Order: sequence, then structure tokens, then C-alpha cells
Amino acid sequence: MDDARLAEELRLTIGQLVRAVRTADTMPPGEASVLGYLDRGGPMTAADIASRRGVSHQSATKTVKELVGQGYVRAEPHPLDGRKLLLRLTAAGSDRLAQERGRRAEGLGGAIDEVLGPGERETLAAALPLLARLTTHLRDTPRARKPGR
Repeated sequence: MDDARLAEELRLTIGQLVRAVRTADTMPPGEASVLGYLDRGGPMTAADIASRRGVSHQSATKTVKELVGQGYVRAEPHPLDGRKLLLRLTAAGSDRLAQERGRRAEGLGGAIDEVLGPGERETLAAALPLLARLTTHLRDTPRARKPGR
């Protein structure tokens, strides 16, 4: 299989896997995404979140307002720019995110247990560092911005 075909098959397969795993989610994907960004990246502004998610500032702000209303995110004055708010994950938000991640992992773990044999599990485990390297490269390599962004 040539590199272009391998890349397309990998993209399709991982996309389908992610969508299948997310069927266990009980909160909207945008909300889970914002909680995840705050968990991994620490406090940030709505503009930071919008940029990372590739959505409009208005869309990110709407999602953040929902999360603040649920007590999962706290907004406080930005220490360097009083015009901005700094968003922080609350303990309740961290717990909610852990529940979502736990459901995802439980579903995927069950599928691995039911479908893959020991040798296949070893192959899957051996592929994880390769996938991590590809992810790091794609995340850290500057790419041309899409039109309109």
C-alpha cells in the first residue's frame, strides 16, 4: 500500500473509531472538548479555545457560558488584560470530564477484550507510539491556514 492510500485508510479508520467511541458520551461534543482543552492546557480565554477548536469566538463563548452555568468552568478576570476573562476548569468540571473519559475507555476496553486476541493486542500496543509520533508531528508542524480562518 502506498503512503497516500495508507494515509487515507488511517484517516478513515481512526475517524470511525473516534466516532464509535464517542457514542458513549452523555454531554455535547463541544462541551467535552472545551473541558478537555482546559484540563490539558490549563486556564485560557474563550479566544484561545476558539482557536484550538477551529470554531468562531461566538461559538466558543456560547459553549463556555453553558459550562459556567453548569458549574464546570469558572470565569475570572484575566491577570494581564482586564478586558478578557480567564477560564478555569472547576473540580466539578474535572469530575464530569473524568466520567466522560471513563465511559469512552470502558467501551473501547470492552471492545478490545471482545474482539482482539493477545497477539493483536500486542500489535495494537506496539502501534500506539507510532500514532503518538504522527499526532505530535501533525500538531506541531505549521500548516497553511484554511480559507476563512
